[in-house]
Order: sequence, then C-alpha cells, then structure tokens
Amino acid sequence: MLPPVIRRALAVEAQVTTGTIQDVRHIVILMQENRSFNHYFGTLRGVRGFGDRFPIPLESGKPVWFQSNGEQVIPPYHLNPETSSALLVPDTPHFFSDAQAAWNQGKFGEWPRFKTEYSMGHYARDDIPFQFALAEAFTICDAYHCSVTTGTDPNRIVFFSGSNFDPTLGRSGVNRTAAQSEPNNLRCMVDGTMPLPGYRYSGSSFMWPTLPDLLEQAGISWRIYQDPNDNWNGLMHGGLAFDSFRRATSSSGSALYEQGMKLWTLEDLRYDAANGALPAVSWVLPNRYQSEHPQVGSSPGRGAYFTSQVLGALTANAASWSQTVFFLAFDENDGFFDHVPPPAIPSYNADGTLAGASTVPLQGQYFSDPERIYLSPEDTISGTLRPWGLGPRVPMYIVSPWSKGGWVNSQVFDHTSMGMFLEKRFGISVASISPWHRAVCGDLTSAFDFATPNNAQLPQLPDVSNFAALETQQNRLPLPVPPSTPQPLFQETGTRFSRALPYELHTSARIAAGGLVTLIFSNTGRQGAVFHVYDQLHLDRIPRRYTLEANKSLSDVWNTTTTDAGQYDLWVYSANGYLRSFQGNATAQSTSAFAPEVQICYAPCTGQIHLKVENSGSEPGQVSVAANAYRTDGPWALELAAGFTGSLNWNIEASGYWYDFTAMASTFERRFAGRMETGHDGTSDPAMALSLST
Repeated sequence: MLPPVIRRALAVEAQVTTGTIQDVRHIVILMQENRSFNHYFGTLRGVRGFGDRFPIPLESGKPVWFQSNGEQVIPPYHLNPETSSALLVPDTPHFFSDAQAAWNQGKFGEWPRFKTEYSMGHYARDDIPFQFALAEAFTICDAYHCSVTTGTDPNRIVFFSGSNFDPTLGRSGVNRTAAQSEPNNLRCMVDGTMPLPGYRYSGSSFMWPTLPDLLEQAGISWRIYQDPNDNWNGLMHGGLAFDSFRRATSSSGSALYEQGMKLWTLEDLRYDAANGALPAVSWVLPNRYQSEHPQVGSSPGRGAYFTSQVLGALTANAASWSQTVFFLAFDENDGFFDHVPPPAIPSYNADGTLAGASTVPLQGQYFSDPERIYLSPEDTISGTLRPWGLGPRVPMYIVSPWSKGGWVNSQVFDHTSMGMFLEKRFGISVASISPWHRAVCGDLTSAFDFATPNNAQLPQLPDVSNFAALETQQNRLPLPVPPSTPQPLFQETGTRFSRALPYELHTSARIAAGGLVTLIFSNTGRQGAVFHVYDQLHLDRIPRRYTLEANKSLSDVWNTTTTDAGQYDLWVYSANGYLRSFQGNATAQSTSAFAPEVQICYAPCTGQIHLKVENSGSEPGQVSVAANAYRTDGPWALELAAGFTGSLNWNIEASGYWYDFTAMASTFERRFAGRMETGHDGTSDPAMALSLST
C-alpha cells in the first residue's frame, strides 16, 4: 500500500470557505504521454467503454470494434502481461498523416492498418491497478479528448496556450497552414543545455501569449517543475514553441526563465507543498522514463510510480492539500484505438461539399495542406482542407478533495478546457481559445462539488514502487500479438456516480413530398454539442457533423429518391450516449393518409419524458411504442385521430433518468435514447456492458 502519510492525506477534507471555485488555492497539472481512453479504461465499470450500447457503424455495417489492417479484422484485445510483455507494448505511429487516415473523417474502419496491430490492445484492472484505483478514488473523465488529431507537440502547445494556430488569423477567417500551426513535432524540440549555452530551437516561434504569460501579467504565482535538461528534448514543455519563452534568459531576469526554464525538482515541489509555498498554478513535466509513453523506457507501472510521487508530495501537507486540485491528463492517444467519434467541425467531402453545418463560423478552423505534405498518399477520402480537432479520447483524472469518491464526468472536454478552468478561477482571459472550442468544450468545473465535498469515502491506492521488477519480468516474455480468434469484448458491469451535465439536446424529423427527409437539431442546454449523423444506407460516405451552440438550432435535408427509392436510415449520436434513429420510406410517408411524426420532450422537474406524436394526415392510425432497456412494462399503443396530437409520458427516475424507446408505425421507426439531465448528479448508464455478459 502507499505510505501511511499518503493514505491519511487521501482522507483530508476540502477547506470550504466560500463553497465555490475560489476555495481552490493551488492547481497542479501533470500531463503524461500517449495513451487512449479505451486502451486504459475501456473495461472500467460505469464509463463509456467496450460495453457502449451504441457504437458507431463501419462501412461494412459492423460496429466500430471490427477494425481492419487491410487484410483481416483485428478487434480490441487484452494485452495480457501474464503471457506477453504487454506492459512494454511497442509504440505505434502517431503523426498527423496516420492519425487522419485512421480517423478517416469519422468513418474509422482501418485503425490497425495505419496504427499497427498494437493499436487495438488494451489493459484491464489487474494490469494497471494504480490507474484503476486512482479512477475509483477520485474522478475520471470519459469524454476528454486531445485537441488535435496528431502527436505530442501539437497537443502540448494547445495545453500550454489554448490554441495550436495563430488566433489572430483564425478570428479573421484564415485557415491555418504549417507556417502558423504545428501539425507534427517541431517547435518544442530543442538541443543544447540550460542555462549555458542555452537551447537551440527548431521552427519559427509563435507570438500569442501562453498560459504562464497570462498568469504572470495578472500577478498570479506559477511555476514549471522540471529538469530543463531532461524533459525529452523539450517535447514535454509546450511553452518552448513561443517567442516569450525563447527570449527568456537568465541574464534578462525574466520571470518566464526563473519560473519556467530553470531546474525545479520533485523535491522542490515536495518542499513547497510542505511549507505552504506552492504557487497558485504549477505544471509538472516528466522525463521520458516517467512519462508513461510506450517503448521508450517507460511503462504504465513506471508512470504510476511517478504519479504516486507527485501525489505524495502534494499531500504531505494536509492544509495545503485541502486547497489543491491535481489534474492528470494525457497529451494524445499515441496510435491506440478509441471508439468514440471525436466532436469535430464538419469534414469536406471529396467533391468539395461540406458534410454538415455549424452555428459557429467555421472559417479559420481548418488545416490547409494543398501540396499534401502532411497527408498520407492513401488518405483520399477528403480533399486537402482538414478539420483541426478534436482528436481521440485520452484519460483525464481529476484528483482533489472536491472530486473524490469514484465519479465519472461525461462532459466533452479537451486541452483548451484547462485554460477555461484558469479563467474561471483567476479571472484571466485566454483569447486564443476559439469560439468553436468554447461552444463545445467545457471548463472542467462540472467535475467538482465545491459546495458540499466532504462526504465521500476513499479506497486505498496500491503500492507501485515495484515497477522495475515488473518491467524486468515483462522483458523476459514475448511481444503481445492479437489472438488468432477474436476475443469477446469485455467491460465490467455496474454503475458509478456521474456528475450532472449541461446538455439538453433534441433531434426530430420532417418528411416532405419528393422523398425529402429533414432532420431538425436543437440545443436547449447550457453547453454546445456536436451531432454526428451516420447514414446506414450509405456508410461509404463521410458522416455529417453539426455543431450547435447552446440555444441554437439548424436543419439539413436528405433526398431519398436519388438512390434509395424513398428509403432512409439515419442514426444521430451526441454527448453521453445520446442517440436518435430515423428509419422509413419517405415516399410512402409523404403520400400516406396517416402521417405521424414523433417529438421527444423533457420534464426534469417531474422526472418525466414525454413522447408527442402529431398526425398531420387525413386519416386516423396507431403508433406503437416499446422500451428497449431499463423497463419491463409496455408496449404501449397510441391511437391518433386525423389532425390531432397524442402523447405518452414515463417517469424515468428509477433508471437514473436513462431512457431508450422505439416508436413504430407502418411506414416509419424512430428510436430515442440517452439520459435526461435534471441539474443534479446521478449515475452512469445502468445498462452499460450488460449485453456483453449475456
């Protein structure tokens, strides 16, 4: 077990003075390397993992798990450290070109082709016990995404500044190129030593302010704890891409140099925390061996040990820890697979048309590569104008006295969320964060209970000091390989406490003459969201994506007569398991005398969901409704006179406000599933992973 002092510190109560974010006196940020959410936590109970009830479809019609290397299907498989050197799994490709090709503009399908067979490997609880215990003790985010679909430097630049492209150009509608953004590792890579002769930098410098710049300007204390000569040649330090840091030298007496370029060790962190001298904001930079990065001398065990050292330093002083938030994020997913489609701006089809729409202006949000320098030659699904994010999910733990208790938070976050959290706490303004990111990505505050945090019981964390012996044992075993027979998917069943989310999303359909199907999207929540639409009859096409800010709506049209004789089958996905599906024959519906259409309404104050069916036709008819999960009653029949609207109402409190119903008539089928938000904390999906155990 961890030393007794850390076990005692885990039980330290938050110091509640105002009951708000202002009670946070210290923010400590550690960003580790190159693990996807599925790779670490796809089997963890109560998160959106391998038991996801609504995985997106592939072009083959199979669920997203059936990824191919171009010759054979390689579904997710367990990296078993008892039979192979699984904890020392090889590194996988993780550059802009292969990441774009694997994502395939939202189609997925050939992840191991571009990322190797190791991309589909994952761990389970017994393999990485410290990581699971940390998630059980505090809060894990299962919708935290890297910001750019590529590697380390590009994402750490966002993490340190709020952007990976010149925000002035972005605001003026100019799409980025490699001259104003970072598609691959370049600008943070340095050689030379500090303090003398100093770093030698690669690439041009960026000019907008970093988060440390903004904190310094506001008079807020900060520090980067690092060895400047052992920070993986600068790659761990996103600030090194910026002119302000490059100009900071010991001779200039610059605060950026003193706090952000000098040697500040883990012992310094421990001393500062123990003596009440911890800055308001601290970054901790690992070296390559501490970073958890695959195949560079690190491992999950070695990274866990480093994390335990950082946590031990922070909790050495109970009074200081009672006012501290520790964020532990990962920069990007390496090449490891994640199944959740990243919220992103619409892609362009190969013919130059836009696959979707947005209520946020999209100019300036794309990466332009007209000479295809950064794109794979095999990646021809779209043109040379590509969405700049978000990327795959990565783990994010939130460790603090305000976030303990084994919670999951399913709000969409990314690396810009850190800048927004600092804005909330200190009143600074991070102007580099784009309007699109502000619309879609949260500020991390929903992961905390600042008002009444001191009621949770914490499990103990395991001892991870034996990482060296584990690595020695792993080195004696053969490399892991995918099983010859695909393994069945596995995820632990059960729920966990789930934070309240700011979402209230709606999708409905309208059928018109000529076989036209219109989907109407609206957002009556407090946070923007991205809707992904997969056309089951045309899975060869790029899925359409729609960004809706809070209190906005938009619509789009599908012409079903061109190739489908009126048939349609559209599936809509969004945050936290939101699903709507629309199936039927538009030609038959538009000419039918019985013309029903469905709308879903929420009544969180009463715990009810309402299904309203309007019959705009000239004859009566019946719509039948069945529950697909959470209930054992039903089915229900709704008789509708011509020109009338009927409704069915269900109280869904007993299922934690999760619902899943299908409404059917002779010419259509509608399915609606998700969680109704009530403004109060609840539970994760109680039906998650149940289908895997039957």
